[in-house]
Amino acid sequence: MITRRYILATTLLLATALAAPVHAEDKPAEIRIGTQKGGFFPAVRQRQTLENAFKPLGIEIKWIDFQFGPPLLEAINVGSVDFGYVGDSPPIFAQAGGAKIRYVAAVKSDGNTQAIVVPKDSPIHSLADLRGKRVAFGKGSSAHNLLVAALEKAGLSWSDITPAPLAPADATAAFVKGSVDAWSIWDPYLALAELKENARVIAFDKDVHKPNAFYIAGTDFVEKYPSLVAKLNTAFASEGVWADSHHEDVAKAQAEATGVDIEAVKRFVARSNYRVVPLDAEVVKSQQAVADRFAKLGLIPKPVNVSDIVWKWTPGS
Repeated sequence: MITRRYILATTLLLATALAAPVHAEDKPAEIRIGTQKGGFFPAVRQRQTLENAFKPLGIEIKWIDFQFGPPLLEAINVGSVDFGYVGDSPPIFAQAGGAKIRYVAAVKSDGNTQAIVVPKDSPIHSLADLRGKRVAFGKGSSAHNLLVAALEKAGLSWSDITPAPLAPADATAAFVKGSVDAWSIWDPYLALAELKENARVIAFDKDVHKPNAFYIAGTDFVEKYPSLVAKLNTAFASEGVWADSHHEDVAKAQAEATGVDIEAVKRFVARSNYRVVPLDAEVVKSQQAVADRFAKLGLIPKPVNVSDIVWKWTPGS
């Protein structure tokens, strides 16, 4: 039975709800950003650009370093990192594994910062010469995709080589000792191998496919704080424009932060670009080709549709 008291109470609750202020999205106390060794991140950190952008909002910026992409994305998946930067392959493996991630921005690489290298005196002179050879790469990394694409271009299958999945530090040691015949790797490790070991490049990224890199955020973070994701993208895009015309500053900051030889860093920076853009149809198509390549070889547990986890960013919004 609906009583007068019930009606009055309900009316009061409704009036209170309508009168309550409507809050924009809540703010986190901090944003945790995952980075890898290299890139322009040391310069961005040194310049305090993100800290200055988010401080007025009462948000701290925390930087967390990773050796390569897969563990960074796992950290995003479990919620210990909010936002990060990786190559093309890690998001494919993460999506296929059910990770809670979103593509939020892209960097269209020129294809000069990752390559397959061999020792200077190696009899390997072409991709076809990799047949029967032991090749190191980071499992689930962009170097993994480079190796698969390179074999495909040479008319070789994955079974034509002996894969040696190794993290960069272990692969470096294996390459120096000669326990692997070739190595698919990105900068700054690539530049170090060229300068310190006289490694010889048999194929750059650009020789076999069109690579991209990505800014990734956790699904929950994107859904809860879309305006903050847009602000992060805008900040990194601005820093990318600055970095493209300040290579000397970027190299110096990276060398100081990582301890990597300055000449190797200068080589890396000179062949890099840092332009941050939304994921357009071209980028999504290219990334889908990566996913299809891995699915075809059975390297991921199931096919994935890249566009399913793309977050639409409109610069200036």
